[in-house]
Parts: sequence; structure tokens; C-alpha cells
Amino acid sequence: MDPVIVVGAGPVGLSLSLALAGQGVPTVVLDEGPGKDEPRPARTVVLHADTAAMAHRLGCATLRDEGAYFAAWRTMRRSRPAQRITFDDGPAPLHLPQHALARGLRDAAGAHPLVQLITDSRLDSLEQDDRGVTAHTRGAETTWWRGSYLVGCDGARSTVRKLLGIRFPGRTCVERHAVAALRTELPWPGEALLHRNPPQEVACRPLPDGVWRLDWLLPARGELVTPDALVTLVRDTLGVWCGGTTPPYDLLDTGVYTLHHRLARRWRDGRAFLAGDAAHLLGALGTQGVEEGLRDAENLAWKLSLAWHQGASEALLDSYEGERRKAVAARLRAADQAMPALRAGGTLRTYLPGSARSAESLLADGHLGRGPLGAAPSYAPPVAVREVPTATEPGGPVENVPVTAPDGATVPLRDLLGKGRLLVVLVAPGTGVWDRRHWLGAGLMPRLAAAVSALPVRTDLLVADRYPGAPAHTVLLVRPDGHLAATFAGVRPAELYEAADAVRAGAPASRVPAPSAATPPIVVID
Repeated sequence: MDPVIVVGAGPVGLSLSLALAGQGVPTVVLDEGPGKDEPRPARTVVLHADTAAMAHRLGCATLRDEGAYFAAWRTMRRSRPAQRITFDDGPAPLHLPQHALARGLRDAAGAHPLVQLITDSRLDSLEQDDRGVTAHTRGAETTWWRGSYLVGCDGARSTVRKLLGIRFPGRTCVERHAVAALRTELPWPGEALLHRNPPQEVACRPLPDGVWRLDWLLPARGELVTPDALVTLVRDTLGVWCGGTTPPYDLLDTGVYTLHHRLARRWRDGRAFLAGDAAHLLGALGTQGVEEGLRDAENLAWKLSLAWHQGASEALLDSYEGERRKAVAARLRAADQAMPALRAGGTLRTYLPGSARSAESLLADGHLGRGPLGAAPSYAPPVAVREVPTATEPGGPVENVPVTAPDGATVPLRDLLGKGRLLVVLVAPGTGVWDRRHWLGAGLMPRLAAAVSALPVRTDLLVADRYPGAPAHTVLLVRPDGHLAATFAGVRPAELYEAADAVRAGAPASRVPAPSAATPPIVVID
């Protein structure tokens, strides 16, 4: 079968190609550039728990060397501290330059035998038929490419989107920011800061080696920001934070950027898809456009993998747009509802009924990956099976608990995602201290292993000593992208099969008859 063509070699396109390759799907990545990313210290990205785990799984080595985790998050209103948030209950946000993220992903893609990186190749036409997509590029050489599917990850001015005739409506110039990357010493080493003195606002985020990124909110239609004006912003801001005296600093990079909110009308056209900035633009109030693009890639990869290996229903491929477009639209809607209060001095209660939270708390959500502005998305499960309530609602991202596989290895649950397989997790307290040969043949395991072997999608069987809110003998069905599909009280072979079949949306693979609860098939685990 032909490879998947990925147009665009930014973080989203590279992540998608690596995610597909990790599931045995070859890809061709068409990069209109020279294959290098210009270092821009002031252009950074914040990754939260799910996206940082994804980048780690994909082999991005720069996370460790060039990224910095927030030691804490603090907010100030005028000259007074408003709140300080630590990350004792979960992982801290990871902050790194976007070029470092792209370079780490590019290095991983270049080393993978199933990823073919083609530089200096600009797409100028594409055609579709019932079996695939034909793309034409120009550059150093004029070439035709044949793929089973094509995904446009080619940014806000997406050629793929234009060739497909997909509209990209939205709002222009939602926010304007001046930005600077500098090396200096601040009173809160390693801690991120949001300082508000309405209508003024500045955010400060740490990077390794004493480097900081500062963002100043600018009037939407104000004057141009000159270099002298930007230096004045730097000096005045550092002086306020450091007791009235500007500390020595080394200015590394500066810029001015404008944020737009746009959402493509369609994210799928036959065998062609859109992802990342080609499908959506957001970023106001602390939300992260690159991060949402990585979530696009993770959602789409397992569905394309299933289609490539064994055929997938149209409903499953359509669910990419249904899930991801709805999630991004909700993020944009939350920002649009909050912005009048946060930027124009209105009350949060007026725009967000029932909200008694401060503006600083709401803004922290967007920066920290919480609440309607920042939390990882949930996707409505196709079959609402929730026999056992847990801390995770069906459709939500699973907790990263330690799990043990039949081979005896114990790893964080998120480390096992991205393989194109469902995960079935049995909550069995005490297995962490049992010898493997005992729990494999004890209790519910033989019947559960038999039920898992009959599922219509490749599935890994795991055991967890605990899961938040779940009693013993709870069975969790987890999608390949880490979202909880269903929970069961014990082994329910027929119901488990039905839920797994619903996750794949009835893909046209050879259907295995649903097992009977009374006569489960036999399976041997070595």
C-alpha cells in the first residue's frame, strides 16, 4: 500500500509522520524549506502532560536538554502577589524553543526507516481517486508523489487547504504581543509569572541557562513597536520586578506577533485531511496552537494506521474532524467569551455565568493546561459504558498510572500509547508485589485474557495496582491515543467486544464473532 503523504515539516507534520511510523505506516514528508529551522529563542511552545509525553514517545531528545519545567506559577496584580501555584499533584508545564522541538522531531524522523523527508518540495497540485492521492511538487526537481492518504500540516497559509477549496473563517488580530528572549537573573528562579496591571499585561516564562521569554500584551491597533520602545519595555519591566533597579541582561531575540482565531470549515476531504495551523489558529489568553496541533496528530495517527493496515470505516475517519474540530471550537469559544471581561474590564460573571473566579485564575488555566481554556480535551465515547465510576470520565485522557504488561515490565501507562493498539487495564491491587507467574493465572486474568484475544482490534492487556477512583477488578478500555473508552465491573466479554468495535467505528476488517460470556475462547500468554 502507498505511504501517507504529509505536507509540511513543522512540529505537527513531523509528529504525525513519527506517530504513523511508530504504528508501521510509511510516510513521505514534503518540506518546502531546506530542512533546517532558524533558531528563534523568542518563539517558544509550552507542552503539558499529554503532549510532552507524546513528544517523548516520538523520540524528541531536545525536550530534556533544551526545555525547562516550570518550578511554579505565580500571578501579580499591579504590585501585589495574587497567587502561587506549585505542581505537587501533577507534572509541570514544559517550556522550550519551537525550533528545538522541531529539530528534535526532525532528527527522530531522519533516523526512522519508515519516514522519508523530502526538502525543497513545494506542493502545487493534488488529485484524489478511490485508492489514493496523487500530489505534484516543484522545487529542486519536479516530482509526482502517490500516497494512500494526504495530510496538510502546512501552516496558516496552507496550500493543501486552498487546493481543497476549504474556507478558513474567523477573527483577525485578536491580540498583539511584543516578545523578547533575554538572559538575566530574576527574583524567582525557574518560576513563570503573569503580571497584570489592566489593561497592561506581561507574561514571563523560564528557559534553561537563565534565559527568559517575556510577552507584553499590546493594543490591537496600536503604533508599531520600535526597537527603542521594546528596550524601554524590557528595562521598565525588569526594574519593577527587581526593586526599581534594572539588572544586567543580555537581549537574545525580539519580535512582535499577532494572534488570529480561525477554524477551517472542514478538516477532511476524501482522502485528504488538515491538521495544526492549516486547520485552526488560536493562542489568545495563554492557549497553545502548537500543542493543539500535536493533539490533532495523535488523534489522526491511530485512525489512519487502522485504515492503512486493515481498512477503516468512513465513520472512524470522519471522527477525526468530529472530535478535534469540536475540541478546538470549544477552546476558541471559551476564549471569545472570556476576552471581553479580561481585556475590556467587564465582569467574568457577565460573560461566564456562574463564574466567581478571578481574572488571574482564569488566565492561569490557559497557561497551565487547566479548565475550558487549557485542559486536555475529552471525546464523547461512541458507546456510553461506565459500569464503574472512576476519576476519569469516559472520553477523558487517562491518568498516567504505573502498569504491568504480561512480560513483567512496569512502566507509566502513557509510555504504551501510540502503537495503534487498544489497551485493556485490569485494576488488581497487590499485583505490584506478586510474582508474575502467580497473577497471570489467578483471579480474573485467564477470562480477561481470553476476552481480549477475541477483540476486533489489536489490544494489549495490562494490570495496574491502582487507578484513581476505581475499585478492585475494574476493567478499563483505553483508546490508542490514551482516552478512556469504557469501564467495566469485572470481565464482560460481550460488552468489551461491543465497546472495542465501537471505538473502531465498525471498521471493515474481518469480524470475529463476539465471544459468549459463558464460553470464552482460550488464550495462552507466554
